[in-house]
Amino acid sequence: MSVRPLPLALAAACAGLFSMSQADARGFEVRDLVELDRVSGPALSPDGGTVVFQVREYDYEADEASTGLRVRNLRTRDLAPPRPLTPAGMDAHDAAFAPDGRSVYFLSSKSESSQVWMQPLDGGEPVQVTDYPLDVGTFKVSPDGRRLALTFDVFPACQADLACTQKKLDDEEARTATGVVYDQLFVRHWDTWNDGRRSQLFTAPLSDGKAGAPVLVSRGIDGDIPSKPFGGADDYAWAPDGASLAFSVRIAGRSEPWSTNFDIFTAPADGSVAPRNRTEANRAWDAAPAFSPDGGTLYYTAMERPGFEADRMVVMAMDLANGRTRAITADWDRSAGGVTVADDGRTLYTTADDVGTHPLFAIDAESGAVTPVIGDGSVGEFDVAAGTLAYTRTTLASPARLFVAQADGGGERRIDATNDDRLAAVDFGGYEQFEFAGWNGETVHGYVVKPWNYREGERYPVAFLIHGGPQGSFGDGWSYRWNPQTYAGQGYAVVMIDFHGSTGYGQAFTDSISQDWGGKPLEDLQKGWAAAQEKYAFLDGERACALGASYGGYMINWIAGNWNAPWQCLVNHDGVFDTRSMGYVTEELWFTEWENGGTPYEAPENYERFNPVAHVADWRVPMLVVQGEKDFRVPVDQGLSAFTALQRKGIESKLLYFPDENHWVLKPHNSVLWHDTVNAWLKQHIGQ
Repeated sequence: MSVRPLPLALAAACAGLFSMSQADARGFEVRDLVELDRVSGPALSPDGGTVVFQVREYDYEADEASTGLRVRNLRTRDLAPPRPLTPAGMDAHDAAFAPDGRSVYFLSSKSESSQVWMQPLDGGEPVQVTDYPLDVGTFKVSPDGRRLALTFDVFPACQADLACTQKKLDDEEARTATGVVYDQLFVRHWDTWNDGRRSQLFTAPLSDGKAGAPVLVSRGIDGDIPSKPFGGADDYAWAPDGASLAFSVRIAGRSEPWSTNFDIFTAPADGSVAPRNRTEANRAWDAAPAFSPDGGTLYYTAMERPGFEADRMVVMAMDLANGRTRAITADWDRSAGGVTVADDGRTLYTTADDVGTHPLFAIDAESGAVTPVIGDGSVGEFDVAAGTLAYTRTTLASPARLFVAQADGGGERRIDATNDDRLAAVDFGGYEQFEFAGWNGETVHGYVVKPWNYREGERYPVAFLIHGGPQGSFGDGWSYRWNPQTYAGQGYAVVMIDFHGSTGYGQAFTDSISQDWGGKPLEDLQKGWAAAQEKYAFLDGERACALGASYGGYMINWIAGNWNAPWQCLVNHDGVFDTRSMGYVTEELWFTEWENGGTPYEAPENYERFNPVAHVADWRVPMLVVQGEKDFRVPVDQGLSAFTALQRKGIESKLLYFPDENHWVLKPHNSVLWHDTVNAWLKQHIGQ
């Protein structure tokens, strides 16, 4: 078995992590986690000489958060930190430079509604650019600076009239009856009940710093732009001449809940012609449009298999003159995260999961050759302009930090010092990657994290974390929900296995979990647990708890009846309890139908093959169940059913219920309660 070494820069920064902690050091705690300032959204000026980014700050005692923009001149050689760009109280976010580089546009709710504002780079007061009756969802400035692209949630009957949508919302609020009639799915999605509105794409002229009346560009499109619930401005793009846009959308209708057929459309910016479907031939997912600098080529990413949301995303090129397409990364066995085009049009940038990391890659637009540019940990958001890269990066021992580098990755330097003072006294748990022979003798990877107060020769209780997805990864990156350092900070060792089905190890590896949820992944977890104990003597296998959420929560329910011997306790967060019920009660039906080879009535045997409910008779290990009421992905009945089974069998159990959380626990005070409850459960059963 080989060990993936820490990169030199990271090793230097973490030199003391594997050694004895200093007397005044302490472990990382949940209150540190929720109070960290969050860096995101880097945007470069057109000349690459200035970077603007956003920082979210949170006051735990006041339970208040605010976001502001900061700016740094990259041409100076002094060590001056980034300075605030927007005034306090603006809650500014989603920054974008004007084409001349002299001002920055952003979204703010300063006027009690989400609108576009503009801030001169050299100072002065921010100016409100839009003043519409509806919230602006997302926006992009045209390359010539003459228009804004904007998205609004509108009722189909009101597409050309924003005030009409607001009036209908007001009328609905005044209505006495509360019943709602639906005649097709989605009736609810992620954490929101469907009220009939669609997110649509508009443009508006810009003149003297003010936006004019919006014009509908996506007319006749029955779908959401951006897609819901997690789409953004990356779902659409301006052509270089500012005369047209491209956007990705899934046409809705009756099949929306079981379809992954997104297509790329193009339309004139003035809305004069109905959008044209450019990828109709592909019945799977087409996404992330981006134009070449000359406007002749449309780059995008595409899946091949309809109905499979975790298929490989290949970078595509379309000749807009004749519609011919070419798969640029057909030979690269990784799934591209999007497309950003360099100024010269010869290089494309993307991120992708890769063996437990998430690097930034450069792709030769002609040959398809892929070159790693920024590795070490996980690269998040990034921008490229005039030969300069700006990006955020996290690791298992650091939240997002802002860096800039040359276009080839050389000359990297950190720009911000966010959270350095706050974390000065914290000793993070040292970590490393390991590998072992998993299912069928194939190589499987995992990470082990040492407790913050690790001492050579001592043994430590273990938190065994199981990731969700199921096509996901617990890799070298930072999380604000399932962060192994919060366990290491309590004195636990942590083990995480990227079992068959995980992303970043080739598409065949990712595919292998479908219709085999309780098979290969369970074998990998068992072999990974054994391999970790053999390699790391400090793991105390007699004091271990297994924890997981979503698919990880499913696996906890499956383990409870099929592999419960090693565990002193279990934690199941929003986990699937009954796979057949899940096939009817979840909202995104393409997921359960792909993973089980059809609907519950078409392939009932597949839904029962690895159904935790069939093995409740063998449950015996104490379990903490966590469930959010607004989780429509794995709805509340799944958590309540698991807790009922535990109580009925007389197994020690607790239920932590959040009436205001979805599939994730997002509110800071709820996050603290979550961690405190989980840590108390672990302490009760495995000590520390």
